[in-house]
Amino acid sequence: MTPLLSLEDIHKRFPGVYALKGVGFEVRPGEVHALVGENGAGKSTLIKIAAGVYHRDQGRYQIAGRPVDIRHPRQAIDHGLAVVYQELELVPSLSVAENLFFGRLPHGRGGRVQWNALYAASATLLAEVGLAVDPQTKVGHLGVAAQQLVEIARALACDAQVIIMDEPTSALSTREIDKLFALIARLKARGVGVVYVSHKLAEVMALADRVTVLRDGERVACEPAVDLDEEQLIALMVGRELGQGFPAADRTPGPCALEVEGLTTDRVQDISFRVCAGEIVGFSGLMGAGRTELARAVMGADRRRAGTITIDGVAVPANAPPQARTLGLGLVPEDRRADGLFAQQSVRANSSVAALEQFCRAGHVQVGMERQQVGALVARLRLRPPDQEQTIARLSGGNQQKALLARWLLKENLRVLLVDEPTRGIDVGAKAEIYQLLDGLARQGLAIVVLSSEIPEILGLCDRVYVMREGRIAAEYARAEATPEKLLASALPSAS
Repeated sequence: MTPLLSLEDIHKRFPGVYALKGVGFEVRPGEVHALVGENGAGKSTLIKIAAGVYHRDQGRYQIAGRPVDIRHPRQAIDHGLAVVYQELELVPSLSVAENLFFGRLPHGRGGRVQWNALYAASATLLAEVGLAVDPQTKVGHLGVAAQQLVEIARALACDAQVIIMDEPTSALSTREIDKLFALIARLKARGVGVVYVSHKLAEVMALADRVTVLRDGERVACEPAVDLDEEQLIALMVGRELGQGFPAADRTPGPCALEVEGLTTDRVQDISFRVCAGEIVGFSGLMGAGRTELARAVMGADRRRAGTITIDGVAVPANAPPQARTLGLGLVPEDRRADGLFAQQSVRANSSVAALEQFCRAGHVQVGMERQQVGALVARLRLRPPDQEQTIARLSGGNQQKALLARWLLKENLRVLLVDEPTRGIDVGAKAEIYQLLDGLARQGLAIVVLSSEIPEILGLCDRVYVMREGRIAAEYARAEATPEKLLASALPSAS
């Protein structure tokens, strides 16, 4: 049987990251082919290559046995491939119908939109996904679950022969999930190929005909689903040795530096934990589990609805990042380019911005003092090139990350440092340097919180680990008892 979609020997590199290393994947007519793997395994990159968002560096792409060169999402759609992304891509100000047929509105003579035909076709699609809304309703007025169903209906509107569903049930209720499963069964019966990407392994086992497992950018398994169980899948997803470069696990914690009790925002619920001086505490969890939202909540960037935060016994005011910073709290954000860097400013300006008051005399920044202290940190952190006047956008990702760490190390009263995805997008050598740096800071008495989607990083670096799931803490492990299987099993959503 000729596959509807075939990707062979796919390679893709980004700066500092070898995302896909010779991956093969195919989907046959009437098949549900599940794609699973840890965060960072390469699933999203493979999906985006199939969808024309990225272009492969190497490899072969075939649709129905014919070689194609897909370089744009429109080309993929024209070849019968549609993607339902986890991150919704709807236009809130347009109606449901306009979103369903975006770019393909039915026209009559003179270019006038045939609204009645549009609404009738939209109503049919909405009925097929089990969504009872008026097609003329603005998408922005719908809840997230309803919007997710609109995304699925939009894929059906393309009359696609291959539909890729990325975490399609993340916002759906049990009843809506049952309707989606029935829809997938109907699609199979019509000969449509479905690529199902999910961390919910119970769903994978219930739906899939075959399962492909990616790990570290490579395909490690492609097996009939009936030959696997959830435990085997987890072992395939995480089955690797810890990387080199992690520090020895012999730090001695001191007194409590950060205590969080019942912290609640719109994105996290009833979070309680503590971090001691000289300790590195990790937060693990799947994408969307709430790690980044927790860091923002502790820093005061997101509105606190309940709970207390103390640093060395002193209460941190709610919703007040400047006061949190004054009390000795620092945050290296997940997305350094969007939330951390002043891209066109120098390394010096980026490094000193959180500690400028230390360099001020009579309302003026003492540039000589600033340069001296930034220069000392540039040397200590081994930034390359070691030029603090260099525009930071020209540095590699690893050196940009070091500059963000320098921003907080300049703070004379730093007590607690939150580091969100400390090594995202940087090479192995820079990772090892950052691990050693964090270990050294902890040994000097700093309390450190590492929030990471990389399980080996969490296991290799942290003294204790909290696992987040759906905005809450789901489990806590000491370093000695934490394993990849335990962390992943705790992070996976329940079947209900």
